[in-house]
Amino acid sequence: MTNIRTYTNEREKESEETERQERAEEQEHCPECGGRLVSDAEHAETVCADCGLVVEEDEIDRGPEWRAFDAAEKDEKSRVGAPTTNMMHDQGLSTNIGWQDKDAYGKALSSRQRQKMQRLRTWNERFRTRDSKERNLKQALGEIDRMASALGLPENVRETASVIYRRALEEDLLPGRSIEGVATASLYAAARQAGTPRSLDEISAVSRVDKMELTRTYRYVIRELGLEVQPADPESYVPRFVSDLDLSDETERMARELLDSARKEGVHSGKSPVGLAAAGVYAAALLTNEKVTQNEVSEVASISEVTIRNRYKELLEASDTAAPA
Repeated sequence: MTNIRTYTNEREKESEETERQERAEEQEHCPECGGRLVSDAEHAETVCADCGLVVEEDEIDRGPEWRAFDAAEKDEKSRVGAPTTNMMHDQGLSTNIGWQDKDAYGKALSSRQRQKMQRLRTWNERFRTRDSKERNLKQALGEIDRMASALGLPENVRETASVIYRRALEEDLLPGRSIEGVATASLYAAARQAGTPRSLDEISAVSRVDKMELTRTYRYVIRELGLEVQPADPESYVPRFVSDLDLSDETERMARELLDSARKEGVHSGKSPVGLAAAGVYAAALLTNEKVTQNEVSEVASISEVTIRNRYKELLEASDTAAPA
């Protein structure tokens, strides 16, 4: 009796599977001529490619309501999740358990559930870093993000710094050097490449390594990775100095003209770009009758007043302009 019942069940399953396959074939082929069915997204219809029979109409468009013409625009408009980023060790592809002990309705979790969620968070953090290289990367990228935030650097600089550090890790440049040192050197190089440089004093002020280690590691990284980093342009510092000193646009324009004249006269050669930029801003403020002292400029630029005093005179001489009394 059991064998008969088992045989009957198997026959029923085979019959159901056959019917399912026949329905699938009917959906793929035209019921009139047996031709191939195609989907017409423009008219929301399914038609036969051979005889033109409309099999289905008023179909639901399950695609996005927006259009994109390149990959960047597609990533920007997509709402299925955060785009991948080099600023995270796993490129943002892993899960993240929130710190709030609340459910989907905003209600507080019970004591047992809170303990369970805390345990899940712990294991989630352990699984996100599978080996020592990922732990290294996680620590370094966090350090880069911290320093970039303190220096007010934009997101594209952080992305570039993350890529430089990843390359250094892949090229095995870290043995014998600290994670913080290579991370700081990567951020310094990225800021110069992006045209938003920061001085060594500013970088070392927010870093956990001293200035000497930073310069040594920076030279090593750009040499081994073959990075093309142009010398910093004094004009790239001017907007930030003018903004911090709350000076006018006229002063910024004048400072750029002074620095441009100095470049043509060869005054830039062998001199610190930060000192030239600070001196240019101070000289431009004098020419536009704005009240600013050498001490205020030196604090913003993190250089000495003596440097400003010497450089601003050279800039005025190069532009054939006399400072007002």
